[in-house]
Amino acid sequence: MPSETLLLFVPACFALNIAFGPNNLLSITIGAQHGLRASLLAAIGRLVAFAIMIAVAAFGMGALLMASEFAFTVVKFLGAAYLVWLGVKIFRSKAQLPSKQPELGRHGVRGFIRREFLVAIGNPKAILIFTAFFPQFVTPGNYWGSFTILGAIFLALEVLAIALYAYAGTRLSGLMRSERCLRWVNRISGGTMITFGVLLAAARRPAT
Repeated sequence: MPSETLLLFVPACFALNIAFGPNNLLSITIGAQHGLRASLLAAIGRLVAFAIMIAVAAFGMGALLMASEFAFTVVKFLGAAYLVWLGVKIFRSKAQLPSKQPELGRHGVRGFIRREFLVAIGNPKAILIFTAFFPQFVTPGNYWGSFTILGAIFLALEVLAIALYAYAGTRLSGLMRSERCLRWVNRISGGTMITFGVLLAAARRPAT
């Protein structure tokens, strides 16, 4: 790919990666409650979901969501319902200080991975980003090669964004010394997640 294309793509792409949204909120919340390692492992679910979306967009199937009001609406409301449900669950969860938090077993980590995957895959606007954003940087005559490179760069930058948000969560945890503070963190995180769900439900399909 031309270096000029990458110089334009990388900063624009990272702006999308670093933007605050439901998955990045999950990284902060898990990092604050269970530590950096748990938050990073949980993000595997998000990366898998995004990799699937990139592949779908590359094969042109993402156009279905762009063209079909019904398909977009179904995915949108399923994703919104899950975000609201998850927000209520976080909002009502018990506050436990990090020092009192039991070690996570394999099931706990799998549960966080599943959360990240479902939050990512349930947002139809994410695949529309890959459908509308990536083609602007695809090199004519090298479609598959350039799309693969763009996808790899996106996922690499997503890992960086995940690490930053997860670390921010651990720093937030270090500032909290009481269950009351943790309770408010759960309420703020849960309330924000519910808000994301409502906003997703109200979102309209982008004009074609």
